[in-house]
Amino acid sequence: MENSLFKSVYNPDVLSCIANLSNDEVFTPPELANKIIDMLPQELFEKPDTTFLDPCCKSGVFLREIAKRLIKGLEQQIPDLEKRIEHIFSKQLFGIAITELTSLLSRRSVYCSKFPSSEFSAYQFPEDKPQGNIIYQRIKHTWKDGKCIYCGASQSEYDRGADLETHAYQFIHNLDVKKVFNMKFDVIIGNPPYQLSDGGNGASAKPIYHLFIEQAKKLNPRYLTMIIPARWYAGGKGLDEFRNTMLSDKQIRIIRDYVNAKECFPNNSIGGGVCYFLWEKGSKGLCDFTTILNGTESRQMRALDEFPVFVRHNSAIQIIHKVKEKDTDSLSEIMLSRNPFGIASYERGLENAINDGYILHSSKGTGYITRESISQNIDYADSYKVMISKVTCEHAGEPDKDGMMKVLSTTKVLNPKEVCTDSYLIMGKFNNQNYANNLCSFLRTRFARFLLLQAVSSINLSKDKFCFVPMQDFNESWTDEKLYAKYGLTKDEIAFIESMIRPME
Repeated sequence: MENSLFKSVYNPDVLSCIANLSNDEVFTPPELANKIIDMLPQELFEKPDTTFLDPCCKSGVFLREIAKRLIKGLEQQIPDLEKRIEHIFSKQLFGIAITELTSLLSRRSVYCSKFPSSEFSAYQFPEDKPQGNIIYQRIKHTWKDGKCIYCGASQSEYDRGADLETHAYQFIHNLDVKKVFNMKFDVIIGNPPYQLSDGGNGASAKPIYHLFIEQAKKLNPRYLTMIIPARWYAGGKGLDEFRNTMLSDKQIRIIRDYVNAKECFPNNSIGGGVCYFLWEKGSKGLCDFTTILNGTESRQMRALDEFPVFVRHNSAIQIIHKVKEKDTDSLSEIMLSRNPFGIASYERGLENAINDGYILHSSKGTGYITRESISQNIDYADSYKVMISKVTCEHAGEPDKDGMMKVLSTTKVLNPKEVCTDSYLIMGKFNNQNYANNLCSFLRTRFARFLLLQAVSSINLSKDKFCFVPMQDFNESWTDEKLYAKYGLTKDEIAFIESMIRPME
């Protein structure tokens, strides 16, 4: 195959155009793929026995960019370009596509042909390997009690006919990779699918990207690197065990964390941002952690499990230390768990007031309900308290055009005989309205919302997210200036807080 044909296929414009088609299966832009590959020791590309596996091929961009580095790195060892390409494609690069369509796309990107055995392929595989080393086989989910036992997909959503994609990904569905390829991999790299519908209410979905990481570790590679949503920092739906394992794993050498996912995927909204990491088998030590926000990088060597909740902003750690030295109690201790009064989010109440009734706050306004409709925390219902929104102010946790966030959208003092639906959270229980007013004003400070943000990695708020927000004496009112002085914050620390958090009216 002529050198000119091989060079002509490596045009990143094609893959850049399709880099962002969905929030569940996000295509990786070539420039981002290269940043991820840059984390690997570059001597790997100078060794003819280094093997690479992408277990979740979409566009084939990782294998394509690795091929380019191998072609250059092996130039001295295998001077003949045709033999070098043959060696690389037949013995070093391997992939598992996530759909039939992406298998064709990946082969076209890597081999210059959808059909690796054809005369148009950069390396012509034998006829008994019509897929080359980028395989795809349509398989079925294994259903039990309406869910797939491997990935948790909903049977009602994904039990489909042959004409529709079932999203049963081979790599996490009992595929024996070692038998398929008959080899051990030095590097496993990729951008796995992020989630699948689990059949819950609304757009309820189950994360699955962690299953690709767990399966990859079972193959015992030397290096593992993937780009995934950053929501795992705070655990949550099916991710608590994965989170604990990741944060305590001293073999994670590098994490690059993008608070705003649009800095990686400009056309996708991914709540909580994204990150990519490098895991090196057998290594130990602090993690080289870099936070990227609005193009500004903050880098620090860190122990990922220092706090019960992962703190993603390096510059926030010293602020948290100062707060903890002064106050060990947090607002989470005076906050109720979700659905504080046992009233579903769809409830609206009656239009007209009723005798001995209660005012009900819902996402659609106010209504009226009877005392009997309140199934729990009646003592809070009869006290002054503060109601806050259950989701962050920002869509998908993304900063506004100026790179700032409000975090809380609703903060309102509720009087006795006022309650709310599951759309809100409740904090505090006071006999004195002034205490509730002071708590509400404290929550509106940039300081309090900044500390809340450090435990938030999605649009959802909950009791545990307030673990860094310190308790105050609510006999007095609080302002940012008083709080900055109380905790001895420096000018740089104050500037950092105010560069991230927008004032509230």
